[in-house]
Amino acid sequence: MKRALLLLATALPLVLAAGGAWPQDKVVNVYNWTDYIAEGVPEAFQKATGIEVNYTTYDTNEILDAKLRTGRSGYDVVTPTMSPHFARQLSAGLFRKLDKAQIKNYGNLDPEILKALAKYDPGNEHGVPWMWGTTGIGYNVAAVKQRLGDAPVDTLKMIFDPDTVAKFKDCGVMLLDSPTDVLPAALLYLGLDPDSKKREDLEKAADVVRKVRPSIRKFTSAEMINALATGNICLAFTFSGDVLQARDRGAKAKPSAVEISYAIPREGSQLWIDVMAVPKDAKNVAAAHRWIDYLLDPKVAAASSDAVGYASGNKAAVPLMKKEVSEDPLIYPPEAVRAKFFTVSPGEQDYVRLRTRLWTSIKTGR
Repeated sequence: MKRALLLLATALPLVLAAGGAWPQDKVVNVYNWTDYIAEGVPEAFQKATGIEVNYTTYDTNEILDAKLRTGRSGYDVVTPTMSPHFARQLSAGLFRKLDKAQIKNYGNLDPEILKALAKYDPGNEHGVPWMWGTTGIGYNVAAVKQRLGDAPVDTLKMIFDPDTVAKFKDCGVMLLDSPTDVLPAALLYLGLDPDSKKREDLEKAADVVRKVRPSIRKFTSAEMINALATGNICLAFTFSGDVLQARDRGAKAKPSAVEISYAIPREGSQLWIDVMAVPKDAKNVAAAHRWIDYLLDPKVAAASSDAVGYASGNKAAVPLMKKEVSEDPLIYPPEAVRAKFFTVSPGEQDYVRLRTRLWTSIKTGR
């Protein structure tokens, strides 16, 4: 889901990958979300392995998908979201099977997260979970208090009720530029199946978003963190970790702190898992496996979760995290909250085309 390299106070370990006899590819081309890794990881990996890292970022699944489908992406490791994107790309044959014998840290992965991923990747043959989280409501505490008093904020009404959203137009509202995140939430708001593929349901969801469109300053998947942290907006529908990063940055803002908080909608939230995978056209396959193995070292994984505020797919990393991360119920929600999580299946091409057309219509107002 959404992620620039972040400063980490502690030094990252120079973890030497086991199995020194692996073929020594001299470069690995990594394409990852912005704000999704601790600063210093590529440099530490290069020092440990002698493999140069070309690290570039994207801010939507759609950008990654377009590059993968050219058949000559130029990347060795990418990080799509489990469903619908990774699942659909896997069906199109865009990824190599992993050689798990080359991923010595594979055993550190969370069995529950692997099980959820296996629904779309049987046997977990092509993807390795990196981080996971929810979609929900990021908000400026003072702005909400001023406009809504003590009214509850853990509801999709905050995003999809036109009268409520209009109260925040003056201070700024942003929604994810992602139909696969926003439209399922709109369906849930309507009391419909968030994974519905029915044309009439999807059109109803689009109408919900159209009704709040006049109050939306921008659809974006890259600007939420700074916009919230600096007080440039006061309400957002976005990824959990983005809001938690904004919360930490806002607390340190000058000349005065900005208090930001996050709410998981009581109606439910989309569970997303971002997956490290090796494209079919990857040129540096051995180096790709070494990069994945390095990121699965518990210290490396814990450092990145500490930096970006997302839950790790690495169970062995959790005890090494800062307690304010590992014990935060907004990052690792309790079971009663997780019971209302949902995922979205890929859908056929006709559905994808309709969804894309509706999303374009919403954003352009046409």
